[in-house]
Amino acid sequence: MEVQAKAKWVRTSPRKVRLVARTLRDLPVSEALVACSFMPKAAARDVAKVIRSAQANAENNFNLVKDDLVIKDIRVEPGPMLKRGQPRAMGRLYSIFKRTSHITAVVEDRPGVVRRRAAALPRAPQPTARPTPAAAAARAAAASQPATTESDEVEAPARPRKAKAETVTTAAATPGAEVEKAEVKKAEVKKVEAKKGEAKKTESKKKDEPKKDTKEKKSK
Repeated sequence: MEVQAKAKWVRTSPRKVRLVARTLRDLPVSEALVACSFMPKAAARDVAKVIRSAQANAENNFNLVKDDLVIKDIRVEPGPMLKRGQPRAMGRLYSIFKRTSHITAVVEDRPGVVRRRAAALPRAPQPTARPTPAAAAARAAAASQPATTESDEVEAPARPRKAKAETVTTAAATPGAEVEKAEVKKAEVKKVEAKKGEAKKTESKKKDEPKKDTKEKKSK
């Protein structure tokens, strides 16, 4: 059974209303109202009002079940056009057409057609990571080789471990060597300092010699 509702002289152009109406045909009423609430278009509000009116007519006037209603058709017809103008330069007038539209929503009851979704939808299988070419080649090589038994396997020779006694002897021998090195360094430092002191003395003597010559000349 078909039930309809009309909204006349809606102040929206028919072209804008038709964009919304095309997406709502053959949808259950509940889903269509949800879609209108999330549409970023002003015409969706006017279309939702007409759909609610048709739903109320079918429920209250014809005793139809609310959940079985489906939108059969939404017709949008042009209404009267209000002509206005915008004054422009040189005495001209640009025309402004304020269009209106008549919206008709037709609702039909289809029992059993509206399928209710389950509470929890099954999750889609997640894709597994693809193996790299090198890993795939290694797997193929391992599969091609024959299986080895315990007798075929050769045990790898164990690495020789250093004895702890050697480390202890080296640790005990290191303090004496360190003392000897320290004494050698001190001796070298003393030699360097002695050389620097001798060099300073020779420089000071060279500086004092010209002063003595000038004093002797003056005394003569």
